[in-house]
Amino acid sequence: MLVSTKEIDVRYAETDQMGVVYHANYLVWMEVGRTNLIKDMGFNYAEVEEDGIISPVLDVQVSYKKPFRYGETATVQTWIEVYDGIKITYRYHILNADGDVCVTGESKHVCVKKDSFRPISIKRKYPDWHEAYEKAKKQPIES
Repeated sequence: MLVSTKEIDVRYAETDQMGVVYHANYLVWMEVGRTNLIKDMGFNYAEVEEDGIISPVLDVQVSYKKPFRYGETATVQTWIEVYDGIKITYRYHILNADGDVCVTGESKHVCVKKDSFRPISIKRKYPDWHEAYEKAKKQPIES
């Protein structure tokens, strides 16, 4: 299983009146992690969009354990939890400088044609991506 890591410096503009990172900003950090994972696998998501394919979010879950504050550094860990050739589930852990998991999350995506929103088979349209996702995804535990 490939786990991508990306450091993010918490900016003042990302905090709320309580002085902690506003909850929706973690979704942006998850996107940064997801894009970084794709890059780590040797691909460029922007090239897929140029080909008329987009990857909308079907579902997102976030659990907040500890807050981040301005000036801290967050490390976003991202991996592929589930991949079936059409849908992809990414998992995220966002850690503080002490290595504590402060936020966990998951986002589910599907690749679709931009003009019709009809799902595509990644396996058929992008066999190199399919192979990379198969290799990178979390493997089931053998009993």
